[in-house]
Amino acid sequence: MQHRPAHDTSRPILEMKNVSVRFNGTLALERVSFQLQRGERVAIIGPNGAGKSTLFNVIAGVLPPSQGQADIYGHGPGQHTCIAYVPQRSQVDWKFPVNVADVVMMGRVSKLGLFRWPKRRDWSLVEESLALVGMSHLAKRQIGELSGGQQQRVFIARALAQEAELMLMDEPLTGLDVKSQEDIFGILEKLRRLNVTVLVATHDLNLAAERFDRLMLLNQRIIGFGQAQQVFTPELLNEAYSGSMRLIETANGMMVISDTCCGGGDHVHA
Repeated sequence: MQHRPAHDTSRPILEMKNVSVRFNGTLALERVSFQLQRGERVAIIGPNGAGKSTLFNVIAGVLPPSQGQADIYGHGPGQHTCIAYVPQRSQVDWKFPVNVADVVMMGRVSKLGLFRWPKRRDWSLVEESLALVGMSHLAKRQIGELSGGQQQRVFIARALAQEAELMLMDEPLTGLDVKSQEDIFGILEKLRRLNVTVLVATHDLNLAAERFDRLMLLNQRIIGFGQAQQVFTPELLNEAYSGSMRLIETANGMMVISDTCCGGGDHVHA
């Protein structure tokens, strides 16, 4: 079983200190520094290839930084089992023959250790986690038979069964209809009340502006970090997106951000 260091809750749950990552001489992250507090909900936005996945890997302890350090309550992330990664649904083999309850039990592996059978408390945590995300009635359903929104809820339940205090979510809303998105945000509100910190990578600038405490505008380095009105400025967006995004202020305070290459657009409240 993995040893869990004592949490110093007087420290930030996550602190990145001048973290840089290089792959074969190519810079993926450059001197990234920030802090997160317990219960915060933060969105990471930026163009493709901005380094969002690299940042998640450093936080999770999967990838050591080339320089700098990441601390969870003052300790290196590789020592912690309280960090959970919720992957993109496109990265999962949904044909794998396993039911919902078994997927959620996978969150207990880091607590149990390999080759140890789950105990009553482990199954109780699985049941509690499924109840919190509203999936108890589908516990025996094969994971591939679920809708996209239901699958996303199962992976959040798996993170809860892990007793996660910091949840890393990679594009959790992609491909979901409006109702399913609202269901996910309802669960995120429950996580906030449990003091679970959530860091979400997303391309949806509208939802990022409306539903998150702070936004991180990333393109290898942090270009902006704060509330939407601080981050969504013409100067910062042009810097992050290399001029492929534009921002127009309207009479009612609405800002329209559009992709000038592809003709798409997102409406963001100022």
